[in-house]
Amino acid sequence: MLDLRRIREETDLVKARLARRGNPAHLTGIDAVLELDERRRKLVGEVDGLRARRNEESQRVAALKRDKKNDEAEAIIRSTRELGERMTKLEAQLAEYEGAVRELLLGIPNLPDEVVPEGGESANLVVREWGVEPSFAFQPKPHWELGEALGILDLARGAKVAGSGFPLLSGLGARLERSLINWMMDVHAREHGYQELWPPFLVNRDAATGTGHLPKFGEDMYEVPLDGLFLVPTAEVPVSNIHANELLAVDDLPIRYVAYTPCFRREAGSHGKDTRGLLRLHQFDKVELVRFERPEDSEQALEELTSHAESILQRLGLRYRVVLLAAADLGFSNARTYDLEVWAPGVATWLEVSSCSRYTDYQARRMNLRYRPDANAKPEFVHTLNGSALALARLVVALLETYQQEDGSIVVPEPLRAYLHTDRIG
Repeated sequence: MLDLRRIREETDLVKARLARRGNPAHLTGIDAVLELDERRRKLVGEVDGLRARRNEESQRVAALKRDKKNDEAEAIIRSTRELGERMTKLEAQLAEYEGAVRELLLGIPNLPDEVVPEGGESANLVVREWGVEPSFAFQPKPHWELGEALGILDLARGAKVAGSGFPLLSGLGARLERSLINWMMDVHAREHGYQELWPPFLVNRDAATGTGHLPKFGEDMYEVPLDGLFLVPTAEVPVSNIHANELLAVDDLPIRYVAYTPCFRREAGSHGKDTRGLLRLHQFDKVELVRFERPEDSEQALEELTSHAESILQRLGLRYRVVLLAAADLGFSNARTYDLEVWAPGVATWLEVSSCSRYTDYQARRMNLRYRPDANAKPEFVHTLNGSALALARLVVALLETYQQEDGSIVVPEPLRAYLHTDRIG
């Protein structure tokens, strides 16, 4: 959520940064916020004036009663009672204004960082690449053909149970998924210094609102209305919210967490796009990195977090590239995002397996998550960051297609062999 004071004091700057996202409705939202805020501030002044007057009258009543002037005191008491009724009505109106301002702010996205390129998806900037494109002495197959032939991927039975987008992995396919999760969790916890968590896989409305998934992306979330809960779209939601409404000490920061969750997304509006095999799913697994940082450290923290995600792809020997997203392609809550895209030779395309993002204080304001820079300082909002490290099943897609052999078998990358207990599938 944007800082209301900043909107008020730096209106032109805020509008200019939001305009880079390419949606005029965001600017209209700023105007609506300013208009309502002006009404709210006038009402605050009126309520404060009435409160001061009531306090003065109360003091007069006390003085009159001490002087035994009860009749005059009673007249003032009646007047003060009417004053209180007026205040009650105005305070209710003020609460409505404050709620309306908050609702408008919840619908306005974060400001893109200055380094974020102008434009939409076509303006995304490839900042670096790693690895070489794998070569084959045969025509490489897509992962769905490889997986079905090896008996490790059964899309038809998965669809029979839950519908399309809910794959069934079996045998070494299931073990490969579990091995990747365990290995990635170990790398980040043991080598990169993240504290391992096992969070809830359902979240309440407040938690989803805190990270910016509600109200903007309600259609993409699977809801359990009877309990007021949502299946997690990513571990970012439960992990980011574990410190909601807390005041941290400066020595608490930085905080680094790593967590695995299954992820559930309806993918509303994406029907028919890249739906073959494991390319676009409603249920998938992901290992997520979440960090809480001092504002002055968050830019460097994003670079470090991204490097931690990259290290997984490097150890697996997969070709990938790092893409800085342009302003109009940026996520709703994000100030800056690096996408990691891995090359999948069987489908001959780049697949996003991670988004590493910096949110500045946007999520922290929604979650009311602050820290005190020192013992006597005024509390400030922390900066939040997160990134997939990494997301499956597209990582599995890249592995199967990159390490396929002419006989249809799959060579297992060295880091996974101790987890999978084999060096080959098939």
